[in-house]
Amino acid sequence: MSGRRSLSFVELFRATPVTSSLLTLAPLTLALGQLGNSYVNGVSPAVSVAFAAVMVAFAVVAMGHHAAEHRIRRLEADYGLDRV
Repeated sequence: MSGRRSLSFVELFRATPVTSSLLTLAPLTLALGQLGNSYVNGVSPAVSVAFAAVMVAFAVVAMGHHAAEHRIRRLEADYGLDRV
């Protein structure tokens, strides 16, 4: 078994709730809003689906970066590297 333990989303949301919410919920809300706007106004769904896909991809990449940043901060705190 590996010694690595992945950081769950629940732990990440507990540690930094505002940043985690902004990086996940805001892009997903924008994607859903754009899809709804496209449906209501009769805009081509290709544009809205592409926008939604980009926003979901952004949320995935941004949360991965945020999780890595949080792991680094936690490692530095565990080993006392933040006092240097």
